[in-house]
Amino acid sequence: MSQASPASRRAAGHALERAARALRDGRAAEAFAAAGEALEADPNSPLAAQALGHAALQLGRANAALARLRRAAAATPDPATETVLGKLLAAAGRTEAAVAQLRRTSEGRPPFPLATLELAELLGRLGRSDEALEALERGRWASPDAVVLTVALGRLRLARQELAEARHAFEAALAAAPGRRDALLGVGRIADLQGRYGEAADLYGRALEQWPDDGATRIQLGRMLIEAGDVAAGEAALREAARRAPELAGAALIALAATSRGRLFLKPSAAAAFLRG
Repeated sequence: MSQASPASRRAAGHALERAARALRDGRAAEAFAAAGEALEADPNSPLAAQALGHAALQLGRANAALARLRRAAAATPDPATETVLGKLLAAAGRTEAAVAQLRRTSEGRPPFPLATLELAELLGRLGRSDEALEALERGRWASPDAVVLTVALGRLRLARQELAEARHAFEAALAAAPGRRDALLGVGRIADLQGRYGEAADLYGRALEQWPDDGATRIQLGRMLIEAGDVAAGEAALREAARRAPELAGAALIALAATSRGRLFLKPSAAAAFLRG
């Protein structure tokens, strides 16, 4: 494996900095060009390869980066680069190749939880939920501290309507990372589905403490409060959601009408007056 000269590595570093800034600012085309420069200057740079892959994914140009990502992954084995390669293969429609790539990376040593997560999500999109479940369970066994895999397991179990198992996974995530928002929302959704509205409202409220601008969760909080019998507080939460994000006004009204104690407005003026309080 040839090594880049110090001058080439410096040039690659500068180009990589430009690529990182462009990715952060949403300038994917600029990031793609800069990452390409970085990889040309230092073909053994995993970070340059990953930046190129991420930019290609944002641009919807997976095929434009596949060959270079393959070369980079072969030259310098790196699980993060291999995971981006798997995502590119999936985006390019090479689903079986993507599954194989992500499976190899997820089962490597040391384990790489992000590859397991990407593998499970891809298998889920393909309707292969049993395989996704197996991948997550294996990943959790190999990386017991990877809370992200436990949350993903909860989401998959929830999608399969395995509510008890989903709750167990989300609660395990909360035990490992108290207050983790996605796990709180997961348990809240299960409580909602099981008709435990007061518990669901408490969980949604705790999640909102961390992210007050999450209008969708605030709407769910309002709906749960109304179902639990606290109509005034629930309606106030729905008004607050619409106030913070006017584009959610329609969703707030739909949530209100869908509750067992809700209201249905026949006139837009009456709905607008309600949201104004």
